[in-house]
Amino acid sequence: MINGDEMNYKIAVCDDRQEDIDYISKLVKGWAAQTGHMIKLNTFMSAEAFLFHYDEEHDYDMLLLDIEMGQMNGVELAKKVRKGNREVQIIFITGYNDYIADGYDVEALHYILKPVHADKLNAVLDRACEKLKKNEAALIFDLVDGMVRIPLYEIKYIEVRANYVTIHATEEVSVKTTLSSVAEKLDDGFFKIGRSYIVNMKCIRKITKTEVFLEGVDMTLPISRGLYEPLNRAFIRYF
Repeated sequence: MINGDEMNYKIAVCDDRQEDIDYISKLVKGWAAQTGHMIKLNTFMSAEAFLFHYDEEHDYDMLLLDIEMGQMNGVELAKKVRKGNREVQIIFITGYNDYIADGYDVEALHYILKPVHADKLNAVLDRACEKLKKNEAALIFDLVDGMVRIPLYEIKYIEVRANYVTIHATEEVSVKTTLSSVAEKLDDGFFKIGRSYIVNMKCIRKITKTEVFLEGVDMTLPISRGLYEPLNRAFIRYF
């Protein structure tokens, strides 16, 4: 039934067993029919075959990757894709649970253990859709030299100095505005840790009573008194 939430998604299934490809593809098509989503589904029997194709087409929304494959496994494939693509949703499908720790390096959405059940896969694909919708959200500013669009998922933190707000993302952008006006445009993945800072919770590596340590950034942000517990609760809810 058409409900107004249908989307178009490009999905790849990569597995070195044809019977597994056929089965997963059948489940994905069933999920699409049930939800009303339009999909373009491509299948590959090796990581190398996918990467050869990926050189020409980078616009995948979801990757369903077997881990145990030939010369290059699914984790190695995901690492190569992740170097230039933060948005694609990566779902590992495996017969073993020994690789779960490796998924953190590539921000995998989920691991599904074989045999794959339709209800489990459907729930994970629904989560992937929600993540993709969030990735579309962005801050848009009209600067002197033109418009700039900053996807929310690229933002590490935001700070205010005097009358300027600086967005620390893939590119650093400073805008003459207020922190509260920017905060109104953010989603629940962000938390205001004081009068001067807003942090993207997915970039938090460690929280202490007085500081937030960011992933991949050699610096800390101060937490205002009284916000340590609220930040902890928000962080736990978010993940």
